[in-house]
Amino acid sequence: MTWTVARVLGDRDAGLYLTGVVVSGFGTSAIWLASGIWVKDLTGSNGLAALCVFALWAPTLIGPALGTLADRIRRRPLLIGTNLLLAALLPVLFAVNERDRLWILFAVLLVYGTVGVVQDAAESALLATAIGKDLLGDLNGLRMTANEGMKLLAPLAGAGLYAAYGGPRVALLDAVTFVLAAAVFALLRVRETPPARKPTESLRSRTAEGVRHLRRHPGLRPLVLAGGTTMLFGGINGATVYAVAEGLGRSPTYVGVLYVAQGAGSVGVGLVSGTLLRRLGERRFAASGIALAAVAVALRAVPLDPVALVSSAAVGAGLPCVLIATYTAVQRETPADLLGRASATVNTLLYAPNAVGLALGAGLVELVDYQVLLPALGLIRLVTPSPLFRSAPAPVRE
Repeated sequence: MTWTVARVLGDRDAGLYLTGVVVSGFGTSAIWLASGIWVKDLTGSNGLAALCVFALWAPTLIGPALGTLADRIRRRPLLIGTNLLLAALLPVLFAVNERDRLWILFAVLLVYGTVGVVQDAAESALLATAIGKDLLGDLNGLRMTANEGMKLLAPLAGAGLYAAYGGPRVALLDAVTFVLAAAVFALLRVRETPPARKPTESLRSRTAEGVRHLRRHPGLRPLVLAGGTTMLFGGINGATVYAVAEGLGRSPTYVGVLYVAQGAGSVGVGLVSGTLLRRLGERRFAASGIALAAVAVALRAVPLDPVALVSSAAVGAGLPCVLIATYTAVQRETPADLLGRASATVNTLLYAPNAVGLALGAGLVELVDYQVLLPALGLIRLVTPSPLFRSAPAPVRE
């Protein structure tokens, strides 16, 4: 068995890309939390503070259209340029020092989220050409590990920096991370041919090409469907976390402990995902993760601390499997000229249901006891992976 970290770091371009992910992910996670605290301090409003997250995520809803940009421009220059654009934009937040200037913060966050959608699509497309297909699963898993690790560490650092120096200093830190990320992408050794241009083709038709590819591909369609369904259920499950803490007789702050356990599970599965993908294949790997998360969600209804912690870690380990498998399969099975649009479409189809699930779960947890809701949710989720097990192709052996 080949260790994922050794495989990725042994490839120059893969190692550089992962470095860029860690650096920029740290800054993004830090500003994500600090912006909400910033708005709360200036206004005292919980609703306005929550709008910071909405501003960052709202552009995902038009991801398929934004992804067309990643297919019309060479990806490496696009990534360098967009990172430098954000680095130049973030210092504008030094002007946000009173309530009537909050519109500047929200405008910057909206641009930030829009550029992030384009970057995600361009990164996915660039990776498929920069490294070997046999390394994609390892790198996608390790990228998930890096992102989850940053979610555990960077918000604390961002909150501490905000408390000591204020929001503008956090924005400056984020700007520095984007400059470093641009430098990392500039070091990548990848040859890109200029994309073919079709002047008469409308934005709508270009966007639809990525959607049609996913819908018609017999291998990708069930993975994307399973991923979207899993994220919908994941959102419902996420909305019950405060009820779980209450059922354990704990204060709301205990939710932080449950999230740490879940993050640790995600970090762990990312370290072994490449090996598991090669042994099981994308569909069986995704199906196994969905099944693990389904059982773990049902077990969260048991009001015991050890069970709650173990099941949270298991949810964290199971949930990313379908995401890693889907992104890897899309990168392997999509033509290079369509990959930006297809990747952006996948992002929308996977993450939009999560937001719907959070809203639905917030209502359900008020109407149904969580000890009834969670086992029912787990049983329903067990139905999701069955098509993936039935249609799984023969896995590639190491």
